[in-house]
Amino acid sequence: MKRTHFLQLFLFILTLITTTLAGAEWMFGNVFILVDNPLGWPQFWQGLWFSVPFLGILTVHEFGHYFTAKAHQVKVTLPYYIPLWLGLGQSIGTMGAFIKVKELISSRKKYFDIGIAGPLAGFVVAIGVLWYGFANLPTLDYIFKIHPDYQKYGLGFARVVYANKDLSGQILLGDNLLFSFFKTYVANPARLPPPQEMVHYPLVLAGYLALFFTSLNLIPIGQLDGGHVLYGLIGNRAHRFISPVLFWFFVAYAGIGLFKATDFNPQHDPNFWEQMAYLGIYIVFLQMCFSRISEDPGTSWLLALSVVVAQFGISYWWPLAVGYEGFLVFAFVLGRVLGIYHPPTQNDEPLSWQRKALGWLALLVFVLCFSPKPFIVT
Repeated sequence: MKRTHFLQLFLFILTLITTTLAGAEWMFGNVFILVDNPLGWPQFWQGLWFSVPFLGILTVHEFGHYFTAKAHQVKVTLPYYIPLWLGLGQSIGTMGAFIKVKELISSRKKYFDIGIAGPLAGFVVAIGVLWYGFANLPTLDYIFKIHPDYQKYGLGFARVVYANKDLSGQILLGDNLLFSFFKTYVANPARLPPPQEMVHYPLVLAGYLALFFTSLNLIPIGQLDGGHVLYGLIGNRAHRFISPVLFWFFVAYAGIGLFKATDFNPQHDPNFWEQMAYLGIYIVFLQMCFSRISEDPGTSWLLALSVVVAQFGISYWWPLAVGYEGFLVFAFVLGRVLGIYHPPTQNDEPLSWQRKALGWLALLVFVLCFSPKPFIVT
């Protein structure tokens, strides 16, 4: 066994531990350290109900890429898992996993096949996890293990608790089309928990996170899996035009409502200059997101300003419209680090109709999994 294999095995075991810790924290609404009544070993083992299905989906995703690359005789590594547990709760124990491609990929077909295999394979397993999780929900008294003080209200606790309790800081799972389907048509309505308690159900949470990461991976921009799929479908020339356009709309959506034109009134707003300073920082941030679109720095500034103008216009005509600020972090990583253009290939031969059908199916999966507001903090 090579030294890198020992490293990959070590990272996998460590990630299994950290995701188990994180899963237990979500299940029991408590943490393992820095509190008076911390979680212990019994709760840790319960965390496997989250970590095993979640890592299982992630592993199937990565090996979908791996085996497809091997089938095309492309040199790749086994997956590297990235553990991350801070001990403060509200983490998922990992930043994902990746395989390293060790040579140039020469054709659209190979990029397409390798890119699409991971998310589709993981998606199939995620559907199974969600189906099982929703079809086998425990009775609502399961919540009393997490909130013993709710028991005095009986199974109708939701009518009392959420009307009188400060819910600030809670995390709700935002709906997407598939998640809504499972809640409506698979779950037993008598056992379906309130939205405030959904994160305590490990299989549901694991499946939801799988859908969330599948949607991120299938965004048809740059060198994301969805970018590989779109590149295979439309080729290099069209992709170099469409990918920046899609990225612009993604960034513009993310920041809707962050700043509103009505907030900037120097005569009536004592915090006017402070707001202007924050707006300036935001514009610089956007410029950094767009900085790799063109070698001309003026282009990135123009794009940043155009996003702000669009967001101001939307907030003026639709004051209640809001995007999802969390996507701005991903937009920065995508625009500044990963890049939004796809590397060209030597063989630009179009795909067969079978592959094209599969590609459009993958983009449909993206639509089904995508949530405009995946995590809602109350």
